[in-house]
Amino acid sequence: MHIHILGICGTFMGGIAILARQLGYTVTGSDANVYPPMSTQLEEQGITLMEGYTPEHLEPRPDCVVIGNALSRGNPAVEYILDRDIPYTSGPQWLSQHVLSSRWVLGVAGTHGKSTTASMLAWMLQANNLEPGFLIGGVPANFGVSSRIGQAPFFVVEADEYDTAFFDKRSKFVHYRPRTLIMNNLEYDHADIFPDLAAIQTQFHHLVRTVPGNGLIIANHASPALQEVMAMGCWSPVESINHGDGWSANLIHEDGSAFEVQFQDRVMGQVEWALFGQHNVENALAAIAAARHAGVPAGLAIESLSDFRNIKRRMEIRGKVNGVTVYDDFAHHPTAIATTLNGLRRHVGKAPIIAVLEPRSNTMRLGVQREALPAALAQADRAIVLRPAGLSWDMAAILDQATLPVSMADSTEAILESILEQIDGDTHVLIMSNGGFENLHQRLLERLQQGEYIQ
Repeated sequence: MHIHILGICGTFMGGIAILARQLGYTVTGSDANVYPPMSTQLEEQGITLMEGYTPEHLEPRPDCVVIGNALSRGNPAVEYILDRDIPYTSGPQWLSQHVLSSRWVLGVAGTHGKSTTASMLAWMLQANNLEPGFLIGGVPANFGVSSRIGQAPFFVVEADEYDTAFFDKRSKFVHYRPRTLIMNNLEYDHADIFPDLAAIQTQFHHLVRTVPGNGLIIANHASPALQEVMAMGCWSPVESINHGDGWSANLIHEDGSAFEVQFQDRVMGQVEWALFGQHNVENALAAIAAARHAGVPAGLAIESLSDFRNIKRRMEIRGKVNGVTVYDDFAHHPTAIATTLNGLRRHVGKAPIIAVLEPRSNTMRLGVQREALPAALAQADRAIVLRPAGLSWDMAAILDQATLPVSMADSTEAILESILEQIDGDTHVLIMSNGGFENLHQRLLERLQQGEYIQ
């Protein structure tokens, strides 16, 4: 069977392509921009890639086209498919029908931490010889790929609340029907498709409704919005994170690099790992609870975290040159920015931190959360923010409210020069974006290697 995937170089759709190939399908795909690392990963799997969305890519006629949610009516390929009655479906629907329907699905949902928590959970199962399948919105370092079929019955999926396709405006995760569900947190996001938090909560409650009575929901009690979702009705057992009768952590090191795990006031073990930050402690608690539901004793799940390597672009150290450490992080929501910076501050103590931010997400560009941005940057010593063209809100007026020096730049080259001017000895440069940021990390490291700053 031949399937063609539109939008194949996105992390989710690329993961679908790899799963289909491993199931024995002939897979081709198109995208507006075909580039590494996803293009390399796909081509290594024997998948043919094509640049652009021209109808010629759909000849010879595929048996089915899987359409990504970035495509809409008016796209030449979409119109060709509709006019010629070519069978089509969405990525989540294809995944549900061809992979998840026969599996024990462990879904990881939430505004923040989905990829990291899903990666932890998949690794816990793998380290205990369960050979899970998974589809994660990134590349887990322990596996080196974003998806695989694995062995039945377990399949870990990052359960995203973004919409499914132009013809299906439900959240992706309603297709997955998890038996084990993690809900890490919930805040307003995706302002381009959701009018308010209540609209997202409705989708989350649709997800809650799909968990069977013999399943398990693991919910973060510290998230008021999640508690409101649960109050709408729940028909499954629940284990809480950050609650007295659920899962909790006692920090051994303030930065979260070592902590004791408790469940219902019983000590289950101690984690010592390479990660840090309160958010990662909470991610770990949720993953331990989910692994336990799948049959992995909590003590063994905890032990496996000592060998866990985080997903790329989550506080990933890109390099260290002459005492300057350069990090790459996916944070783009004010809460994620604040949490990441708080974790780094606890980890490095009083060492200087320069925070560099690209407000690239639709929610940030629309300015929905602009008032929270100054406080989110507070743990840095200095901040540099890229000013996108055509921004509808006054960035300068907002950033003037910050308690630290914040400068704006109109290009990554200007950011690069500003960083080099501000480095002071052993400095930590945290670069945050949900895009490529014009490879700013590597360009900075190359300039540092050339000695282009004065200590």
